[in-house]
Amino acid sequence: MKIISLNANGIRSAASKGFFEWMLQQNADVICLQETKAQEHQLAPETYHPAGYHAYFHDAQKKGYSGVALYCKTEPDRVMMGLGWPDIDAEGRYIQADFGKLSVISLYMPSGSSGEGRQAVKFDLMARLQPVLQRLRADGREYIICGDWNIAHRAIDLKNWRGNQKNSGFLPEERVWMDELFGVSGFVDAFRVVNQDAEQYTWWSNRGQAWAKNVGWRIDYQVITPGLKDKVTAVAIYKAQRFSDHAPLIIEYTGMAGA
Repeated sequence: MKIISLNANGIRSAASKGFFEWMLQQNADVICLQETKAQEHQLAPETYHPAGYHAYFHDAQKKGYSGVALYCKTEPDRVMMGLGWPDIDAEGRYIQADFGKLSVISLYMPSGSSGEGRQAVKFDLMARLQPVLQRLRADGREYIICGDWNIAHRAIDLKNWRGNQKNSGFLPEERVWMDELFGVSGFVDAFRVVNQDAEQYTWWSNRGQAWAKNVGWRIDYQVITPGLKDKVTAVAIYKAQRFSDHAPLIIEYTGMAGA
């Protein structure tokens, strides 16, 4: 089973850069997108509903903003849009597809980099998500939570960690939250099951020469329940083409019914 996650930074922008042609070549079972920045009615079916995939979108109410999507080879048993929280659901940040006893989620956590107000929204969502994640861990299902979490967990996960300790995405409170996610909450960072190397980044600022110099952050994850840890067989960050300021995170799992 092959799963891809990408913050598209605009699904139409990514499409114009060849994303869907590439996606269809990957033969992935599920593709999770974040920051689609579009309403579904704006998307031409011939491009955005490619043959062989079921497509599901949870759009933000505000045009050109946020939004998540899922593409699945197999039709899910159920699709859940949002978390039931009007303020968060209005921003289109969560979509979940259930296949048997496996659920795949596309999650787009807020960025707090624009100012204290948005950082407060981010902290609030982090606090509200904790009990939700604990319930997921306890319900007997397996989960793969794909997405842009907008947090680099450890110093190894960004180039200039010393200079970013007071910046959103690498604040002490955010890193402690990730410690708890991968600690007492019991979730697993699927990428790190296979790859423990430094300089494994998924996002690069558009400022300066960040991409060319690989001055990046690893803020995109596939977060899995521990029952899937031994199923992770291969991981990759695809950088041969640029569809976005993020790179696709590709993870392969074995011993699972294809979604």
